[in-house]
Amino acid sequence: MSTELIFSICNNGVLIPWLMLILLPTWKWTERLVLRWQVFPLLLAIVYLVLTLIDVFSGKGGGADFTSFESIKSMFMREEVVLVGWIHYLVFDLFVGTWELKEAQRLKIPHWWLVPCLLLTLLLGPIGFLLFCGLRSVYLPKEGIA
Repeated sequence: MSTELIFSICNNGVLIPWLMLILLPTWKWTERLVLRWQVFPLLLAIVYLVLTLIDVFSGKGGGADFTSFESIKSMFMREEVVLVGWIHYLVFDLFVGTWELKEAQRLKIPHWWLVPCLLLTLLLGPIGFLLFCGLRSVYLPKEGIA
C-alpha cells in the first residue's frame, strides 16, 4: 500500500470521530467508540506501530536520532517518516479532543463554547488545547475558597 493511500485513509478517517465529537457529543456511539473505547486513536496507533516496525525492519530507517534538530530534520526527509509523524499528530490531537469533550461534559461547559476549542485542536493542536485550558479554568471548582 502506498504512503499516499495510507495518508488519505488515516487523514480522512480521522474526520469521523472529530465530527462525532463536534456534532454528536452525547450520542451513544460517540460515547462508546470515541470517548470510552478510544477506537479511532487505537486504530491509528496500530497503523503507526505497523509502519514504524516496517521502517525499522526494512533497514531504510538507519536508526532514530533525536539528539539534534539537524538529525530530526534529516529523518523527515523520507516520506515514510513524514507519514508516521503525521499519524502521530492525528492520534494525539484526537486524544486531546476526546479529553476536552470529557472534561467539558464533567464541568458542564456548554458545548457550543467547546466547539471552537475542538476545531482548533483538530487544525492547530496546541492552540486548541490552550484555548480549552483557558475555558476550563473558568469552570473549575474554586477549591478552598469560601
